[in-house]
Amino acid sequence: MKTSGKSSYIHTYAHAIGFSKRDIVALALLCFSSAFTASASVTFTGGATDKEAIKISPAASTGLDDLFVIWNTAGTQAHYTASSTATTVKWYRFSNLGGGYAEEVPSYRNGTDSYIQLADKDMGYIVEDGTDRYYFWTTNYADHMCTLESIDIMPDQTECDRMALTLNGHAPKIAYFSINGMQQTLSRDLKLEYTTLEYNQERQAYEQQTVTETLESADGTVRTASPLCETFFSISGDRFLQKWGMEQHAVSPYVQPMAIAVTTSAEQASRENDNEQREENAGSFGGSGPVEITFRAAVTDAVVFHEWQFSRDQEFDIIDLRIQENEIEHEFSDYGTVYVRFVAGNDSGSCDFTSETYTVYIGESRLDCPNAFSPGATEGTNDEWKVSYKSIVSFDCSIFNRWGLLMCHFTDPSQGWDGKYKGKLVPPGVYYYVIRAKGTDGKDYKLSGDINILKFKDNRTSTTPTN
Repeated sequence: MKTSGKSSYIHTYAHAIGFSKRDIVALALLCFSSAFTASASVTFTGGATDKEAIKISPAASTGLDDLFVIWNTAGTQAHYTASSTATTVKWYRFSNLGGGYAEEVPSYRNGTDSYIQLADKDMGYIVEDGTDRYYFWTTNYADHMCTLESIDIMPDQTECDRMALTLNGHAPKIAYFSINGMQQTLSRDLKLEYTTLEYNQERQAYEQQTVTETLESADGTVRTASPLCETFFSISGDRFLQKWGMEQHAVSPYVQPMAIAVTTSAEQASRENDNEQREENAGSFGGSGPVEITFRAAVTDAVVFHEWQFSRDQEFDIIDLRIQENEIEHEFSDYGTVYVRFVAGNDSGSCDFTSETYTVYIGESRLDCPNAFSPGATEGTNDEWKVSYKSIVSFDCSIFNRWGLLMCHFTDPSQGWDGKYKGKLVPPGVYYYVIRAKGTDGKDYKLSGDINILKFKDNRTSTTPTN
């Protein structure tokens, strides 16, 4: 907090041109306040001796070294210990105009100890110890007393997302001023607490959580987020009364929730069939049908009406299907686009919810049949006869030899024939398939054709089927 030799120069120069003492102080503050570092402090005596002054570190931008909250500045003395008996200690006092308008105040000294009587109101002070300066602000708590009695709910001002509370009591804003005269707010750190619901992603459900909000002040109406479950509101504090062991509390009656919250999700069952064609340009959901999608909705306590809605119309002007469940599994087996959303509301309809729209696209059907394969030649390479398909909802395939003997029969297009009959490879030659199928687009497939089994290296284990 040391200054340079420029300090005496400024004082001398100011006197020479006829500046007042106030102007001299203002000049000194402007020139040196930013260069000072706090290496001193003050203590307080008298007043309410059972309630210690509360010291707070202000923001550096205020230019203040310390803030003090004093129960009652009336009858309270400030004490400063000088750096030596040789230095001159002067005290200045400033109000909302800032340090540039500081006025010197009477003090008395005993050795290195210097004292002043504090003003009986909020005030800023400057201690000038030689070329050192110490800046602080005192708040007279007696002028800002906090009283917390009870909390009432204001239904006419309560909305789906915000709730209005009336505090019966008094906890007004506490202002102080920087050395430049800028108004600042000294937070009371009142604690507003209530219970609400928060979504747990891991459990996919809403769980009760206690919410704690910090209020700078609370005078009249307090607004906060509307709770999502039954709860009561409490306000406690302030931090100064808490420090002095005099913390107060105010509590509201129990409140029934009207606000709602919903979290939705959709998950499509995966299919990894190597012979199923993928649908190009498919969105997040759908593709080659049929597809099964699980829709989930987690809702809060006030939700009464809720349903999943399905529509071919993106605007949902026509709703094709309604399902009044939170979790459903639905199979999409028709060609085209279906839009799905979840809607919910409370008992009065005053708060409602509409989810994002989930788009499900099922592509056109397709069915292609190969005419040759080579079982037993190279494992994993053309060793199984399978159709190539997309969006097939029903399927029936029979494979015969040239004498009409049934070699294989299956009803799942993802399945195929491994070229075996009764566990053994059949001999190379021509076989025949007959397929009856239907696509998601309503297309009927009636297919038949040849299957050529190509020669393979070792045919010793093959068997010739007979009637």
